[in-house]
Amino acid sequence: MTRIDARGLRCPWPALRLARALRDRAGPIEILADDPAAEREIRALAAARGVGIEALELDGAAAFRIG
Repeated sequence: MTRIDARGLRCPWPALRLARALRDRAGPIEILADDPAAEREIRALAAARGVGIEALELDGAAAFRIG
């Protein structure tokens, strides 16, 4: 499993990091983000790519498992 720590990054950077991981890696990806706009962008990216997404909370930040 790939884990992306995007805490402290403002959008669009969390979504851009996720897009790169989806392009370069196989298997599930977890991304942590604390920008309030990140959830909307991450969900939109997952929907556009046709991959499932699950909301989590890890290390006190919003987290999402994709794939």
